Amino acid sequence: MLHVAICDDETVFVSYLTELLEQYAAETSESIKITAYYDGLELIEKYDPTIDLIFLDIQMKLVDGLHAAGRIREMDNSVGIIFLTTLSQYGLEGYKYQATDYIIKPIKYVRLKSELDKFLLRHRKEEAPSLAIANDSGRYRVLLKELLYIETFNRNLLFHTQKENIVCYKSMKEVEKLLQDKGFARCHSGYIVNLFYIKGVRKLEIELLTGELIPISQPKRKEFMEKLTEYWGNML
Repeated sequence: MLHVAICDDETVFVSYLTELLEQYAAETSESIKITAYYDGLELIEKYDPTIDLIFLDIQMKLVDGLHAAGRIREMDNSVGIIFLTTLSQYGLEGYKYQATDYIIKPIKYVRLKSELDKFLLRHRKEEAPSLAIANDSGRYRVLLKELLYIETFNRNLLFHTQKENIVCYKSMKEVEKLLQDKGFARCHSGYIVNLFYIKGVRKLEIELLTGELIPISQPKRKEFMEKLTEYWGNML
């Protein structure tokens, strides 16, 4: 499913663009989920990391599209952004925020179809597995290839990524199920580790490529070592 967000303070236009997206879905048999936001501030505060593409109006009353894009890029570096504007000069400025493209209003169906066709083709080539995480500070999309390990933290979880540490309110059992068959393994009641980042194992301790040490519990050691051996065997 493609998750598309529309952020525009003109309710009539949001309805119009929704109809065009539904027409595209009907013609192409593409499954599209549409979420509407009516200002840049609402988009920021209620941002959903499962969104794949945002149609973002540049000129809005409270928080404009350019400022909203800057904040979104801090939370999600991979989401597609297509700026909507009545002034072509804004489009060039939008590329600073890694915009996919920009469309000058009023938008026509033929242009929308062209943009969606291009985006879907590129998106499916570049799509990387990820997990959506929400906490009190915001919503995040964590790429699995950047996730080193997960540990229990103050009755919650702490995701250790290449860039930052992110608190997650899911249970260890929930996350373990989500990561099943994705190159991760439970090595301890309080740890899940990305097998890709393992440099070596010494008795009840894992050394990561980063130099960090992760514990292995005795009850989980046998099953963990079997998964690691299978993973390394597949990598050779």
